[in-house]
Amino acid sequence: MSTNATLLLVNLVYLAITLGIGYVAYRRTTAAADDYFLGGRTARTFVLFMALFGTNVTPFVLLGIPGISYHAGIGEFGRNAAIIALGIPLTFYLIGYPAYVAARAIGAITPAELYRERFGSPAVGLVLFLAYFVYTLPYMVTSVLGVGIAVDVLTGGALSLAVGAALILIITIAYTSLGGMRATMWTNVFQGTVFLTFIVLLFAIVARDHGGLAAATAAVQAHDPSLLLPGDRPQYQLGAFGSWGLAISLTVIGFPHIFVRLFTAQGETALKNVCRLYPIILLVLWLPAVLLGVWGAAEFPGLVGKASDRVFPLLVQRHVGPALQGVALAGVMAAVMSTLDAQALTLSSMLSRDVIRRYAPRLLAGERREVLIGRVFMIVLALIVFAVVLAEPASIFDIAKFSFSGYVTLVPTLYLGLRWRRFTAAGAIASIVGGNVALVLAILGWLPGLGLMPVAHGLVAAIALGVLVSLWTKPAPARCSDRVLGPIERAFGEGR
Repeated sequence: MSTNATLLLVNLVYLAITLGIGYVAYRRTTAAADDYFLGGRTARTFVLFMALFGTNVTPFVLLGIPGISYHAGIGEFGRNAAIIALGIPLTFYLIGYPAYVAARAIGAITPAELYRERFGSPAVGLVLFLAYFVYTLPYMVTSVLGVGIAVDVLTGGALSLAVGAALILIITIAYTSLGGMRATMWTNVFQGTVFLTFIVLLFAIVARDHGGLAAATAAVQAHDPSLLLPGDRPQYQLGAFGSWGLAISLTVIGFPHIFVRLFTAQGETALKNVCRLYPIILLVLWLPAVLLGVWGAAEFPGLVGKASDRVFPLLVQRHVGPALQGVALAGVMAAVMSTLDAQALTLSSMLSRDVIRRYAPRLLAGERREVLIGRVFMIVLALIVFAVVLAEPASIFDIAKFSFSGYVTLVPTLYLGLRWRRFTAAGAIASIVGGNVALVLAILGWLPGLGLMPVAHGLVAAIALGVLVSLWTKPAPARCSDRVLGPIERAFGEGR
């Protein structure tokens, strides 16, 4: 059997299993919005963790991190993994847990709905939806682009980037639109297991083929010693390092698809267990991702710019046989699908509940129509993503960096909205809009850099504007804030 035939067979089996899981979830899912969009809020520790972990891991980790490590070296581990391993559980506790408590108390299904009810302001919900859409769309592009690259490299061009991208979008939208949140979470358990197992296995195989960890490191030392030390690279200077660390640790709670996943927890115990598991598993994943990129620099010298995104599939192609190459492609597909499904479902739920329900209610005639509109929007979203992917606008890391920076500007509103009673609807809108304006101006170079990354300017502006405008404007009526903040304050043992 040829290599391409083996690749095809392995991935057909993988896709069949995924669709099978989606079909079973579809059979268990009702037309009720809470059941379709949140899986009935019944996720226990293992399913919740795998859903969050699977959703969090994208080609940014499997292809983007090896790609940037190819150029920047082992310092990428400290710049990313060590920080997020602590930052993500902390934000889950400070923001995710209060959001879970409030959403469960008032029956909120989306982040935009939760904050709309907190302020009694449909405008806040609309602004949040627009911000989420603007930054989630390019992040979805990184996922689909990653599959396209892997398919193109591993099949030697027999299947193009466009074919790989189209295939992943069709399959993902199919099971997501049918089974909703339950389908995405159940498939995430399978998908997360596939890509975590494979990257650890590939790491061991590549190290073995080099003669062990010491020999692999010696090859890098001979090729480019600077890859083994942070040195004077711009991204490792104090200002840039600190601002990126801030961004990478805050951005995950800003992901709407992660935020919504927290709403699905069956209870507080599941959330606490997730916070304990997250640092361990993230470190297990990120160390191989960084080292594979560094080893790849010695093995495949000369990759320029975004071409280094291909180093992961190139290592796969050289070090494992056809069957494991098929598993590698399935692993990339798993990482993509486990994120893409959640992103599509979350954006569709916000469109139907926070935009159409508020501004075109005649289009909704019960929860069945709400679910139908969500499904149609997923198809439209997939077509937009596919069109952008074909343009290959930038490297996976650079596109993801743009999205991550945008999500960070939302964090002040996400936190202050749940923990500060004086925070107002006007303050929330000013924080989101002003933070994003500052971010764009900094990206364009119209603000002084001060040795910081643009995300730092956006975050500072978002905090300052949110606080100042809130102090200047009138807060929401007590009946609104009490409904959302009351359960949170009781959960934390606080009084007004």
